[in-house]
Amino acid sequence: MSNPEDTIEESGAVIEESAPIETQEGLEAIDTDNLEKMILSTGIRVGTPVKTKFMAPFIVKANPEGLYILDISKTLARVDVAAKFIGRANIAKVAVTSAREYGKTPVEKFCELTGATQILGRFMPGTFTNPSLPSYMEPEIVVVTDPQADQQAVLEATRAGVPVIAIANSDNVTSKVDLVIPANNRGRKALATVYWLLTREVLKKQGAIKSDSEMLEKASIDDFETKLVEEVS
Repeated sequence: MSNPEDTIEESGAVIEESAPIETQEGLEAIDTDNLEKMILSTGIRVGTPVKTKFMAPFIVKANPEGLYILDISKTLARVDVAAKFIGRANIAKVAVTSAREYGKTPVEKFCELTGATQILGRFMPGTFTNPSLPSYMEPEIVVVTDPQADQQAVLEATRAGVPVIAIANSDNVTSKVDLVIPANNRGRKALATVYWLLTREVLKKQGAIKSDSEMLEKASIDDFETKLVEEVS
C-alpha cells in the first residue's frame, strides 16, 4: 500500500492557504456558503495557545485570545486525501482509535457507517504487536483522534509498519504520523464535524452515496456529537 503523503502529491491536494473551500476536490456541497458557515461554526479550525514545528505549516494566524487558527482549506484537502487512502484499504482492517471521551461517538458513528473497526478508551498495549492477545489485530491503516492521547496506538502502528492518519491540533507532535488532518481535536462539535466530513468522503469513495443530501439522510453532524450527561438524562 502506498504512503498517504505520496497520495497527496499525486492528487495535487497540497493547496495554497488562500484557496477557497469550494475548490477542494470531492467536497462539493449542496450550498457552499452554508456548508462553510456550518463547518466554521463548530470551532473545527480553533487550535490551542501552543504551536509545534510540526503543525506550523497548517496555521494561518493567532486570534486575539492567543489561540492559533488552523487553515480550514488544508483540513478539507487532507480529509479528501485520507478518504481516498482509506477507500483503497480493506475497511474492516482500518482501526480508528480515541482515548478522548469526546471522540467516542464520532468514532462509533464513523465505524458504524463505513465498516471500520473502533478502538475506544484505553488502548491495550500489544493490540498491534502481540499476536497472543485476544484483542490482537493487523490493521492496514490506523486513524487516531489525537496523536498524544492515542500515542500507544501510534507507537505500535509505527513499529508494525502501518500508516497512521491523525487528527492533529496546533500543539500536537506528529513525527510518527503519515498523514495529518489539521483540526481541533478537543471540542465535541469540532470532532463531530471532522468525522462527519471523513465519513462522507469515505462513503463517496466506496460508492455508498453520491451526494451531500444522501449523507444527510444517513446522519447529520449532530448525530456524530458526543452528548453531555445532562443532555442525555
